[in-house]
Amino acid sequence: MSPSQIIVLATPVFLLLIAIECVVGWRRGRNTYRLDDALSSIGLGMLSQVSAVFTPLLKIGIYTAVHSRFALLPDTGFWTTLPGWLLALLAYDFLYYWNHRLGHTVAVFWAAHVVHHQSQDYNLSTALRQPSSYPLLGWVFYLPLALAGVPPLVFVVVGLIDLLYQFWIHTEQIGSLGRFDRWFASPSNHRVHHAVNDRYVDKNYGGILMLWDHLFGSFEPEDPREPCVYGTRHPLNSWDPVWANAEVYGALAQDAWRAQRWRDKLRVWLKPPGWRPADVAARCPRPAFDIDTLGRYAPPMPRAVAVFATLQFSALLGGVAAFLWQADTAPLAHNLAWFTVLLAGVWSLGAVLQGRIGRGEVLLIVCAALSMATATVDATAAHRLFKPLTMLIALAIVARAPAQPGRAWLLAALAASLVGDVCLMLDGLFIPGLVAFLLAHIAYTGRLRLDAPWLASRRALWAVAAVGLGVYAVLWTGGLPADLRAPVAVYVGALGLMAAQAMGRATVRGDRAAWMVAGGAACFMVSDALLALNRFVTPLPASDLWVLGSYGAAQCLLVMGLLRGSR
Repeated sequence: MSPSQIIVLATPVFLLLIAIECVVGWRRGRNTYRLDDALSSIGLGMLSQVSAVFTPLLKIGIYTAVHSRFALLPDTGFWTTLPGWLLALLAYDFLYYWNHRLGHTVAVFWAAHVVHHQSQDYNLSTALRQPSSYPLLGWVFYLPLALAGVPPLVFVVVGLIDLLYQFWIHTEQIGSLGRFDRWFASPSNHRVHHAVNDRYVDKNYGGILMLWDHLFGSFEPEDPREPCVYGTRHPLNSWDPVWANAEVYGALAQDAWRAQRWRDKLRVWLKPPGWRPADVAARCPRPAFDIDTLGRYAPPMPRAVAVFATLQFSALLGGVAAFLWQADTAPLAHNLAWFTVLLAGVWSLGAVLQGRIGRGEVLLIVCAALSMATATVDATAAHRLFKPLTMLIALAIVARAPAQPGRAWLLAALAASLVGDVCLMLDGLFIPGLVAFLLAHIAYTGRLRLDAPWLASRRALWAVAAVGLGVYAVLWTGGLPADLRAPVAVYVGALGLMAAQAMGRATVRGDRAAWMVAGGAACFMVSDALLALNRFVTPLPASDLWVLGSYGAAQCLLVMGLLRGSR
């Protein structure tokens, strides 16, 4: 049984304990849960687990290679005896301490670990809030075990034990446990670890044992006179799981770019979190941390959104469980397809909780991802449901939106796209499908012309023309039938005109919605280019993944961008 499958089996236990903690908190009048924060934390945990499917070589693979080639001690069977297991667990916990400590004191490691600390609540859902980028560097800390000859199986098991132990200590419902608190990781001393109070910050790193904190001077007991304040000193203030993982990396990259000295560009990543080069701090100051002004992020959440988000979260749980259970044996393309669906689901969950998108747009995004995934895994019946359903949802969203200039053009574009989708799913209807999408591009161009000058950016026009001519030249020389050369040329011209108009419009308007539309037009060009290359030049590996993935992104960006741009 793989570690992913063990996590699947443990998940119902995690959720049951979370439910028990909720009930206990309500009965005591000390509820520590908010729906949006809990769903965000668990969603980040789900994203961490599904992304880890693609990085086994960074931990298990490298560990196994080092163990097989460079182990200093011969494998005598000691590590699979009871003393061996206990020693391996003790050694793992020691290395975890230093992994964890450097995760708080070296900026590049903090960039990954910060995800776990972003929640301003402290409960069992916080334990599941894990980063997706941890495997990129975290494996380095455990190589001493490989050199000592600890077999990979023992390493994986003791790592799971250390991880699972830490779940129960993320709670405010268990108070002091006396002497236990002093020597073992417990709710009391781990609350200190998650606090941003000056007295508590960067303390109590131990995973199972507090022994290491005592030895290396990082132990701090919880003081009832100074309640813990949770979160980070630079609050995330978002339910976006992608931004949660990228926020600190982005800030470090920005400071490194702004730094004038090359030495400072490197030191930004290796210094403690919060350190900034003097020249950068002077030009781009940040406010000092003040715990008294630290507010709790709590955007309004209507009851209907709460119900919808709960249902979406339940569906995501089932999807993640199904994905993890079979991911180790599934083809890479299938895993990428289902990962895209789950990423779209987790991202849209955070966006709807935050009020950035509506419930209809959630359905549009997820349905577009499902259309791509079902085609990639050859689930033909499901694909024939989700692909037209995507465009029907888009039509419904536009029809229900407040009246706006150009809505008829947008509805026409979506209706033509729906016809094109149906034609391309059926044998022998490629030309009618091409005509339908030609009409869709013309309708999109008509809509884009209403609130911007014609081809406002000559640079965008020439760039699009160069790409279009390049793709057409490849098709011409690569096997495009003679009777299709003229129709495809007309199609490429119409698509290029739409893309150039969208990009010129974005340069004129300059708002985020206009750039979403420009991005959608660019995705349409990518999708159609890949479709043509796959059909007429050479079969592309996992073509449905790339063609339909970029097509779904195109339609979502166009619809959402145009609706926002008209508000």
